[in-house]
Amino acid sequence: MRRLGLLEGWGSYPRRHVEADYLNVLVFEDEVEVRLRVEHVGGTSITYVWDIAKAGDVYVQGRHTVVHVDEPGRASPLPEGVRAALT
Repeated sequence: MRRLGLLEGWGSYPRRHVEADYLNVLVFEDEVEVRLRVEHVGGTSITYVWDIAKAGDVYVQGRHTVVHVDEPGRASPLPEGVRAALT
């Protein structure tokens, strides 16, 4: 989000759904690489897919969906600037 210039005024995007498959064992202080990409941009939500790798091998794969919410916490349409940057 920083690279896309979206951190300023980013808003509130609580997680709605998270899933992960643990393929290999990681231990404390392992150095890992996290790769994240946008899979889907909806009307009020964004779904990301990601993996966690160590030495080029994938150890965890997952996805999570966040929902843009207004002040009272209700789902709210994604701002056009966010939608444009992510699609």
